[in-house]
Amino acid sequence: MNLTPRFTPIPAAAARLPADHAPGGASAFPGLDPAWSRLVTAKTDDGARTFHVLDTGPALAARGIRPTGTILAVHGNPTWSYLWRSVLAGALERATEGAAWRVIAPDQLDMGFSDRLSHPVPPAADAVSYRRLQTRLGDLDALMDALDVDTSTLVTLGHDWGGVISLGWAVRQRGQVDAAITLNTAVDHPVGESVPAALRAAMAPAVLPATTVSSEGFLRVTLGLTEETLTAEVRDAYRAPYASRRGRGGIGGFVADIPAESSHVSRAALDEISAGLRAWEKPTLLLWGPKDPVFQDRYLADLQERVPHADLHRFEGAGHMLVEDRDIAAPLFTWLDDHFGPGPSRDELRSPEPAGEVLGLHEQLRAMTRSARRDTAAVVDMTAEPSAWSTAEDAANDARALSWDQLSAQVDALAVGLRSTGVRRGDRVSLLVPPGNSLTVVLYACLRIGAVGVVADAGLGVRGMTRAVRSARPDWVLGALPGLGLARSLGWPGQRISLDALSPRRQRALGTVADVETLLARHEGQSPDDQPHPDPADPAAILFTSGSTGPAKGVMYTHARLGALAALLVEQFDIRPGASLIAGFAPFALLGPAIGATSVTPDMSVTRPATLTAQAVADAALAGDATMFFGSPAALRNVVATAEELSALQHRALGEIRLVLSAGAPVHPELLDAVQTIFPAAQIHTPYGMTEGLLLADIERQGVIDAAATGQSGVCVGTAVDGVRFALAPLDALGRPAEELREAGDAVGVLGEIVVSAAHLKAGYDRLWFTDRQSQRDVRDGLIWHRTNDIGHFDAESRLWIEGRLQHVLATAQGPLGPGAVETPVDALPEVARSAAVPVGPAGTQAVVVIVEPAPGRANLRSGRSPLAEASFARRVRTAVPEVSVSAVLVLEELPTDVRHNSKIDRTRLAAWAEQVLAGGRVRAP
Repeated sequence: MNLTPRFTPIPAAAARLPADHAPGGASAFPGLDPAWSRLVTAKTDDGARTFHVLDTGPALAARGIRPTGTILAVHGNPTWSYLWRSVLAGALERATEGAAWRVIAPDQLDMGFSDRLSHPVPPAADAVSYRRLQTRLGDLDALMDALDVDTSTLVTLGHDWGGVISLGWAVRQRGQVDAAITLNTAVDHPVGESVPAALRAAMAPAVLPATTVSSEGFLRVTLGLTEETLTAEVRDAYRAPYASRRGRGGIGGFVADIPAESSHVSRAALDEISAGLRAWEKPTLLLWGPKDPVFQDRYLADLQERVPHADLHRFEGAGHMLVEDRDIAAPLFTWLDDHFGPGPSRDELRSPEPAGEVLGLHEQLRAMTRSARRDTAAVVDMTAEPSAWSTAEDAANDARALSWDQLSAQVDALAVGLRSTGVRRGDRVSLLVPPGNSLTVVLYACLRIGAVGVVADAGLGVRGMTRAVRSARPDWVLGALPGLGLARSLGWPGQRISLDALSPRRQRALGTVADVETLLARHEGQSPDDQPHPDPADPAAILFTSGSTGPAKGVMYTHARLGALAALLVEQFDIRPGASLIAGFAPFALLGPAIGATSVTPDMSVTRPATLTAQAVADAALAGDATMFFGSPAALRNVVATAEELSALQHRALGEIRLVLSAGAPVHPELLDAVQTIFPAAQIHTPYGMTEGLLLADIERQGVIDAAATGQSGVCVGTAVDGVRFALAPLDALGRPAEELREAGDAVGVLGEIVVSAAHLKAGYDRLWFTDRQSQRDVRDGLIWHRTNDIGHFDAESRLWIEGRLQHVLATAQGPLGPGAVETPVDALPEVARSAAVPVGPAGTQAVVVIVEPAPGRANLRSGRSPLAEASFARRVRTAVPEVSVSAVLVLEELPTDVRHNSKIDRTRLAAWAEQVLAGGRVRAP
């Protein structure tokens, strides 16, 4: 008996066009216009073949629009050109004369509605026929010749194995192709590394035909790799060309063509593509879903290493089927407009830069060391084990304190040690070290050699920290034992350096290559003077946001911008030599040495600012002869709540504080009054800022009180500090900010998004190209401005009033409303600790719901066990805001907040909870 498989050409399905699947030619495929669909015959390397193509060219011609460029979009496996329907629709929505993109999305041969090829029937485990990578590059040559495309501007777009093919074709046709865009893909797989588990089973010769051809297994698994489950109609659309075994030969063929081994017949073509990308210098955009189990972050890192100039946007939460999880049309066409649009290139525009010579933080530390009393304490860590001292003189000789000389010497020694370990300029170093002396030494040592410190709060939690570290993809992880244990167990990228010396056994367990303790001892007395200082424009640090309004974002600062921030703090708050700062917020502890202030880290939980007590602040004041204190509003509330337990000595220490700063959330005047009684000699300021710009506006306590008396909505945060310019993007009826900006003086009383320009703002968001582009989409006076996502208004005295975040706007029938317009007067009620105003219902007709956290001792505000407020209290809430129609008042024992400041209320979570409560459901507290 002849057991050789029969190879039979499988004819294309009877339905050659998607339109054939529905009566009357209507589309059975959601989002796909049948008018885009056509068949094209091309002369490929193995004869004439018929391709099915989705093409917006005819639609543009029907409108009389000549395309200014063409996008060739190549799908992967097991999808077809239907994958790109949102890109085709987006191109037509944006098309105007002089700015239109033609999109051509072919079904690859053996896929979709294009010609089927010869395959063994039935499929055999040892004989899977497939079209090779090199041949598919030739298929694109033939198709583009047949279409006779105007290649004045030609861009490739790909996904999955279509990404490899499209990038390979771009490299091969570099004379014609002007730019490349790809979604999740891989252009190399190191021999010896295991294939991702998601592919490994399907590639096994014994099971490949069964999972890819004989059944829909591989197809169904792929369609399940979405953030939200696809609708039945969309799933059916993807499955339509692959409904029978005869139509699925190409799926098996694509899997068989994965060149994971060096001996694979397609390996040479893959190596040629991956090598060719190193010489690719044209504009490139990477759009990535980091939850992809197949094309993991290691493949993204490889792409970035080969094409270092590529722009990247990581869509947190999205995975392999990125185009189904997110709107990729908006970033894609924005990027194309920036590079090929009629206006100036984004590269020709600039952000404000610091004026004159600005010293980096490491240089400012050296200057401060020379000018300070060098044997006095520079940093004091009150979280360390206590010793028997309570004065600054004792502190200078204690293990919890480092003098200016000691700090400078340790920074120098560690800089030399890190260099000897292999840390280089531009390397990213994830710092998993709690705030305190050690973190200060490590950060300044990294800054000195030009390494980029990556700082993500432990308060983000394990999931948030993992997301942040993988987003930044550090070259090194430097941490204490808890952080290193997490890095090892969760597979965080980067070589590991321990803070403390470890036993050989623990070194092996954690995979560390060095430790700070040993490096300091080995290189004591050494200096990195032979190493050049980093350039002002070099990246210095990536600081992650609190994650209170979505996944935490990495904010990139250059040496010049951090230096400008330090200089601004010195000027704004008149910080003189000999000043001492109690830092209840880690960034200020790290900035302390650069501004010439002794930095004291108080005894508190880093991840819970509300744990800071009055006693801890007083002890820190005694230890550092403190003159300044910074704490979040949550920290201030607990300091006030615990002040009765202060001793006479502690009271005297707090009486020496001359400046109190609080930021991170608006501070109510009543809280400021209480704080003033604890720090009687202090000026109290509530500066306005964010991770993207730590100081933008400022106001002192009396100014807050005077402003509050005017009865305006929100909380007044003062006027712009030196070098900062504000503008406003007014909100429409649905709470959307306008594209056109108005100067603060021309928008008095208008509610809008706050927009800012300053030389000490962030340099950009890390690996979030589109987020960065959207936040800096405004150009005025030749400068790029930053949209803060905060909403508020300006008064006639140019004071800024913050009323909430853009995503928390209440779009009522009476117009847009900021949460602060409701919360400020409600918070003033004696029964209320704090409140949140949240919207329920569709935008434009949203109801206003107020959720209250009772003040201490005010527990009887509910109607029985229901979260609904007791009737008389609900009336008092409504009376406090007579101009607002409050639909319901709810009571929660504690409002959920962010993890960094314990001050930013999670209104998104509260809005979802309120909607469920008002719908009559029994719902747990959020």
